Amino acid sequence: MNNSGQTNYLDNDTKFKYNTAFEISNQPYLWRQTWQCIRNRENELRNFLDALYKKKDLVIILTGAGSSAFIGVALQGPFQKNTHMLTRAISTTDLVTHPDLFLQKERPTLLISFARSGDSPESIAAVNLLNELCTEAYHLIITCNARGKLAQEKNKENNLVFLLPPETNDKGLAMTASFTSMLLSGILISKIHHKDDLDSQVVSLASYGTNILENYSEKLKAISRKDFKRVVFLGSGPLLGTARESHLKLQELTDGKIICKHDSFLGFRHGPKAVIDKSTIVIYLFSNKKYPEQYERDLVSELCEQAQGMYSIGVSERLSERNYCLDLDIVMDERQESVDEEFLSVCHVLPAQILGYYKSLELGLNPDNPSESGVISRVVQGVKIYSY
Repeated sequence: MNNSGQTNYLDNDTKFKYNTAFEISNQPYLWRQTWQCIRNRENELRNFLDALYKKKDLVIILTGAGSSAFIGVALQGPFQKNTHMLTRAISTTDLVTHPDLFLQKERPTLLISFARSGDSPESIAAVNLLNELCTEAYHLIITCNARGKLAQEKNKENNLVFLLPPETNDKGLAMTASFTSMLLSGILISKIHHKDDLDSQVVSLASYGTNILENYSEKLKAISRKDFKRVVFLGSGPLLGTARESHLKLQELTDGKIICKHDSFLGFRHGPKAVIDKSTIVIYLFSNKKYPEQYERDLVSELCEQAQGMYSIGVSERLSERNYCLDLDIVMDERQESVDEEFLSVCHVLPAQILGYYKSLELGLNPDNPSESGVISRVVQGVKIYSY
């Protein structure tokens, strides 16, 4: 047990205790804490956003770098749907090199920045570029690090800094708890005007995460011992961003020794399907909505017939009537109640985190710092920012 009362599900039988194992295990607890942080600052968040939502032609840009950018990919559709505001996901790495393609001087713009450390050069540059190039520039900064440079924007006009619980500021190289907690905060903030059922949904989400950790960690550990070389993650809608993060997480934790890809269920047919061979694992991130499930079912059935010898894993809220040829079916709940689809984008990343952690150990790596050559680091290095 750790000091939050949560079980460390992944380190029970390993010689060394790793931060990454604790950070993965602690997520259901941190999701509840994140919701409490939102509730504690509800009035402040509502007042800040309400004033902006009244502005004509407001555009919202969701930004970040690496995993933080994938939060925007997962959140773009739900944020636009929930707020009725034009919303775009644009990474800081794109904003910094080509601000003229994305920023419109006369258009009011709210930049929602997601940042674990808040010290990445591109994250700071994106904030400065918005202030420089837009007449009406506003910032909502969602970060895990109270001491980061972005967190110091809190006392500036037209800015609001939202700090997550300090435990979300992962010590390990790979973003785990920070990714899911920032993504959850974005979902909850987008729904802050429709919060009647959010408490029950967060409780369900935490239950889903605990179920995965308790009942599937050992199964994923066993899979990590298999001799696979590639992993493909498929997800659609808000789960596309989760598929992209899952791709990065497993590849990052294995120091690139396992090559990963991601795509949507429909997009996978358009060329990327060529990567599948007998050394490939395909992981399906299933929606809980009936309409997209039709497209998911068709692709899975097709791959069952065409990709003999491929290992497959399904991640779903509950078992459906589908008859898929899955080698492992990760099911979160058997009740009839259901969370909104966007909440699945938070918990559906756990299997990739767990598999990545165990495969890292299997390969003789340190999950807290798997990059043996130092090519990647916890906070990006070597980026020089130029004047625009």
